[in-house]
Parts: sequence; structure tokens; C-alpha cells
Amino acid sequence: MSNCSWPNQISNRNFLSGIGFKFNLGKYPKVDFFCNSARIPEITLSTQIQPTYLKDIDVPGEKITYGDLTLQFLVDENMENYKIIYDWIVGLGFPETTQQFKDLISNKDDVTQGPDLMEQFADGTLRILNSNFNEVARVKFLDMFPVSLSSLDFDATSTDVNYFTAQATFKYTVYQLTSSV
Repeated sequence: MSNCSWPNQISNRNFLSGIGFKFNLGKYPKVDFFCNSARIPEITLSTQIQPTYLKDIDVPGEKITYGDLTLQFLVDENMENYKIIYDWIVGLGFPETTQQFKDLISNKDDVTQGPDLMEQFADGTLRILNSNFNEVARVKFLDMFPVSLSSLDFDATSTDVNYFTAQATFKYTVYQLTSSV
């Protein structure tokens, strides 16, 4: 029996923990710190059918579908992080006036330039951490925008102090999964 090494074997036998992550939302950093739940969305490849005389065979297609990104975050006492997502959704949908959309796409960093349609999007990064809280992978979401924000249910009859968590759902163009090791 030879003592050979298998090059395709996993060298680190530790398992990935669900508590090791950080989320950063590019232009909205106040949402970052309070994020307490995130998931890497599903990715699905379409298939095509190759007809044969015995049985039709599935073959890889050419379109990828990405699931929604859902984040859960603690709402801060002044509701700043909740209001950021709320204002973003309202700006995109402009339910009262078109000025709401204009305010969203105005370039706040450089007022000498006109509106920038890319301001309606933001990039986000989910950093995956190992058991030593070192980054091992990064998931970058491109051109994100929110499509829903959960309600906050106030209840004066509650006997315990429960801190609010909110859930925001985002659409995006693609996500890129890269290894940091």
C-alpha cells in the first residue's frame, strides 16, 4: 500500500459556521453594522431538451437565474437604517411626485454634475468568515435595489422588551463568489 496524497482532497476539515459573516452595502454604510441575517441566494441554470428517438435528454441551457437577496437587520433607535431602505424604495417608486426619483438619482457627492441613473443602484458585499473570523470568501452583488421592506409591529401590551428587526429584499444583476484564501 503506497502512501500517496490526493490532490483533490479538502485540506481544511473544519466546517463553515452560519454566524461568521459581515455585509456591506456600498453607499449606505449605516445598514452594515446591524445586519444579523443574510443568505447567499440560489442560482439556477436553465436547461434545454435534446430530443432523441428513445428519451429526451436535458442539456445545459444558457440562462442563469438568481434568487432574491434577503437581509435581516436590527433597527437602530433612531430608525436611520430602516429609513434609508424606506427612502430608497420610495425614491424608486416615487408615489407622490417625480421629484422623489430625481432626489434619489442626484449625485450628492458632486453637485456640479447632473442626475446619474446609476444612483438608484448600489453594490453590496457579503463577506464569509471562518471559525477564526478571517475572511475566506466574498460574494459581491452588483446593481442592487430594494423591492420590499418588512413592517414594524408596535405593541404596547408586550411585557418584554423586544428589539425590532426588519427584513429587506433586494434584486440585483448578478453576484460573484470569490475565494479569499
